[in-house]
Amino acid sequence: MTPAPRVLIVEDEAAILMALEDDLVLEGYEVETASDGPSGLRRAREGGADLVILDVMLPGLDGFEVCRRLRAEGVRVPILMLTAKSQELDRVLGLELGADDYVTKPFSPRELLARVKALLRRTHPERAGGARADRFAFGDVEVDFRKYEARRRGAPVDLTRHEFDLLRFLIEHRHEALSRGQILAGVWDDPVSVFPRTVDTHVANLRRKLEADPSRPRHLVSVRGVGYRFAE
Repeated sequence: MTPAPRVLIVEDEAAILMALEDDLVLEGYEVETASDGPSGLRRAREGGADLVILDVMLPGLDGFEVCRRLRAEGVRVPILMLTAKSQELDRVLGLELGADDYVTKPFSPRELLARVKALLRRTHPERAGGARADRFAFGDVEVDFRKYEARRRGAPVDLTRHEFDLLRFLIEHRHEALSRGQILAGVWDDPVSVFPRTVDTHVANLRRKLEADPSRPRHLVSVRGVGYRFAE
């Protein structure tokens, strides 16, 4: 059995730390915590974590310096940075120092969990969690995600890579209503540079190619005020 992914949270605000820990544990992750920069740096150096959630504003050492030192020492664990700042300069600095993704406070817990899963999927696909769908059938459609092949009524359907990845993400989370932010984080390699309406365009393309009546979709369903959900 594949062990649960281990996440190290480095956050000095107790309420946020506890909420993140509870959410991740409920999702099946093993969680370790630190509340200041030096202890977070030490625990990240020790290894064992599959992903680090790193706040920027930390006592002792700020998150930027922790990230810089880890990368300078060759520690390649994925880093998701948290900050209360919204300035683009801070986001760019974190990414330039080697962070893999960036979330601004206040954030949606569901979106943060989606970003955690996306980072783990890219770096540790065998430990990302969730039901990995390699082949799936619905309605008159059959999809083989390993081969990037789709058929409808036996005839090949031409899907782009992002359309395949989007369809797979929706299928793997078919019991959930997903926001555009969650979908961007789970499907696109660089979600911060992609507009949310990109999701709408790709869903529309999938409906046109896979739904019997794209104007009244049965499977790629809109959820008012949220985003989209896959229905079998």
